[in-house]
Amino acid sequence: HSIAQEVVGLFCMILLTLTALVANIVVMVIILKTPLFRKFIFVCHLCVVNLLSAIFLMPLGIISSSSCFNWVIYSIAECKAVIFLNICFISASILTISIISVERYYYIVHPLRYEVKMTIRLAVAGVIFIWVKSVLITVLALVAWPHGNGATSASRCTVYWSPGAHKKVFVILFSITCFILPTIIILAVYSSIYRVARTASLQQAPVPAQAVAPRPRCDSLASQVTILTARILMLPRLIPDRLLGSNKAILTLVLIVGQFLCCWLPFFAFHLHSSVSVGTVGGGQEEMAVTWIAYSSFAVNPFFYGLLNRQIREELARLRRSCLNHPLGQELCLSISEASVQENFLQFLQ
Repeated sequence: HSIAQEVVGLFCMILLTLTALVANIVVMVIILKTPLFRKFIFVCHLCVVNLLSAIFLMPLGIISSSSCFNWVIYSIAECKAVIFLNICFISASILTISIISVERYYYIVHPLRYEVKMTIRLAVAGVIFIWVKSVLITVLALVAWPHGNGATSASRCTVYWSPGAHKKVFVILFSITCFILPTIIILAVYSSIYRVARTASLQQAPVPAQAVAPRPRCDSLASQVTILTARILMLPRLIPDRLLGSNKAILTLVLIVGQFLCCWLPFFAFHLHSSVSVGTVGGGQEEMAVTWIAYSSFAVNPFFYGLLNRQIREELARLRRSCLNHPLGQELCLSISEASVQENFLQFLQ
């Protein structure tokens, strides 16, 4: 039974790593190949962070989590490098998701302000801010680590391996800056976007064609009864459409926010609990479980922030059909410039 669990766990970890590699590469190639997708720079940056994590961080996680690699021993320098990659990539991923949510808020709620202020220079400044903050947070984790020729097994190479009172302060600071504050931002931003989408769905009801075309006025009793009957019959169709649009919006936002919380809440809750507990050394089964739940974010992010996007899906269909030498359908030959990023996410919510 233990061997079966080990094989299943190893298979799941390898599958997550391969999924993260393939999905992030596909979304990156589509965005970089299409010049009109330059406004997806933060989504592309998120894919870069996820891809780096899949190349460097997730294989190290497999070594630390599987008993097949119990023979692997890290020196102090190597363990520091593992901790550095772990905290740095996690911070960069969460901060990028926060910036994506703020960006979506502006191009949905304030589209004119977004078009004016959202420049390449601002986007590059945002990317630099993400990495500077991530590196600074990671450096704090390595303060007061021991020096010398010490070593530890790969499974025990965690932030708790180096003792010190500052670890509690670091974990609390790390949780506040990289989870609690981003969660507050994401919840506030997507709540505002939902209110805008709900208001739009309630106000923009479909207008029947008969009401648009001018018709000669007739004051006969039969005509008035016909008009009143048509309006009464039309009303039940409008109300479900409005409710359906509202439900789609809230379902989409619940999925986005729920995916973020499901991946990262167990991870930070565990580390906050461990930081205030006495005698925590790390490397247990609980830490391995919450770590891989968090790592699953690197594999699902390209689906939630990339492949669910209509424009990216259409471009992926173009690439697939061109590779298979199939003629493109007329519906896929439309210029991507006809649909802006702002319209895309609003249509996604509706």
